[in-house]
Amino acid sequence: MCTCINFKTKDHYFGRTLDLEYGFDEKIVITPRNYNFLLKSGKQFKTKYAFIGIATVVDNYPLYAEASNEKGLSIAGLRFLENAYYNDKKEDMINITPYELIPWILGNFSSVEELAPFLEKLNLTNIPFSENIPVSSLHFMISDDKYCLVLEPMKDGLHIYFNPIGVLTNNPPFSYHLTNINNYINLTPDITDNRFCPKIKLTPYSLGLGAIGLPGDNSSASRFVRAAFNKLNSVCSTDEESSVSQFFHILDTVIVVRGSTMTENKQWNITTYSCCVNTTQGIYYYRTYNNSQITAIKMNDENKNSHYLTIYNLENQQQIKYIN
Repeated sequence: MCTCINFKTKDHYFGRTLDLEYGFDEKIVITPRNYNFLLKSGKQFKTKYAFIGIATVVDNYPLYAEASNEKGLSIAGLRFLENAYYNDKKEDMINITPYELIPWILGNFSSVEELAPFLEKLNLTNIPFSENIPVSSLHFMISDDKYCLVLEPMKDGLHIYFNPIGVLTNNPPFSYHLTNINNYINLTPDITDNRFCPKIKLTPYSLGLGAIGLPGDNSSASRFVRAAFNKLNSVCSTDEESSVSQFFHILDTVIVVRGSTMTENKQWNITTYSCCVNTTQGIYYYRTYNNSQITAIKMNDENKNSHYLTIYNLENQQQIKYIN
């Protein structure tokens, strides 16, 4: 369970909630320019661009959940159980494993427009990182300040969608979400008129009645609609503090509270962290389940040009400002 959105005021923002029943030793990781990646296909590449995001680092290899590069291109992987399908290696194709996709895209491309022609030859392969780290079932949202795409590797091929809403959750496939949102065409943030029947007088007794029917559960379909409604109807100033605050308020509408959703193995699914990246300025903001204060890390020239990964532990202790 996860929800990803993009958002634009003066700058462009990209982020997500990551909903899991466990931690995965996640860190804030900055991959510098000219960092070498060995691919399972036998090829390798050095990054043209630095990027920042949350990852688990294994043997100096960052396994990213999401990240944004210095040119403003962003990508997040979200659970796509039961539908994700990966292939064997294919000749004359760009063979990339799911965990290689984020560094390959962000290390090589500066925009969705530059990336798009290469997606037609992309083959996501079924090779795990190691015996202990299997391939994750994922689909992906890719965004810059102009375009947003969804990639869904399925048994009948790699589906590539233009995403006009700028939201992605989980199963069912993205095509379902685009159809399902039509069921909520009557929702409005405005004070609603009486459309029940003109023969009787009906008077609104509360604000918000125009959005009755907006789903409130934690299912992926409901989170998609709820995130889309709040994002697309958002009213926000263009300064940084207002934009970041508004972004987290939108994500707050889809966070998963401990005790509200149980997994199949009888554990509580929670929003382990929420993040917001100002992709224009290269600033990564985040909050964790245990620490609701917003913490920020900037990509600067020093860590962009480092020879090593720059790694920050998450600030996971609750920060409270006491007035007296």
